[in-house]
Amino acid sequence: MKSVTISLNSIEKVKGFVNTITKYDGDFDLSSGRYVIDAKSIMGIFSLDLSKPLKLDIYNDSDLDEIMPLIDEYIVK
Repeated sequence: MKSVTISLNSIEKVKGFVNTITKYDGDFDLSSGRYVIDAKSIMGIFSLDLSKPLKLDIYNDSDLDEIMPLIDEYIVK
């Protein structure tokens, strides 16, 4: 499992992020405070406070080297 902090502060970013990760098997969870949702769910993402950074947990170690460069633009550095 890998955890990173990401920012999805626009509708375009949410759509692009979901389109990217839905191509991969495994679970992706987003959390904001005590709320945890499936990161592949657009409706779930919009239920979170998108003005703050979100924690992304990736449970797909086999494709991690492929996934990380694709989501780099969303990662808070």
